[in-house]
Amino acid sequence: MSARDALGTPRPLPNRLMPALVGSAAVVLALPIFLLTGLPLAGWLLGAAIWAGAQAVGALLARLPLGAVNLAASGVVGFGMMVRAVAVVVGLVAVATVAPSLALAAAAVYAVGYTLELALGLTLYFGGEPVGR
Repeated sequence: MSARDALGTPRPLPNRLMPALVGSAAVVLALPIFLLTGLPLAGWLLGAAIWAGAQAVGALLARLPLGAVNLAASGVVGFGMMVRAVAVVVGLVAVATVAPSLALAAAAVYAVGYTLELALGLTLYFGGEPVGR
């Protein structure tokens, strides 16, 4: 199977729980790093709060049904995911205008959690059996 075929073959969506838990664990494990290195604890708190808020919105959106028979709900999910990402960025930029080091620390915490969640989610998705096989 070519890379183009592998990327274009639909697969069932994996459960979101494991990637979210791994990302959350990374956010929690960042706390001792902040404490040991003297990074601003408020930055970790802000990053963890943003992470928790984004996960809560994602969990609410995940409850909506997807698919061709649920076009309205699918549109709400797509729009909601975009708004969630924009809200994170706008919030961090707003904080950066007042306290750049705080925003940078918060962005690092959020980025680590998001990166691990995304990497595991993609691994689970592309590691799954293609639909129709």
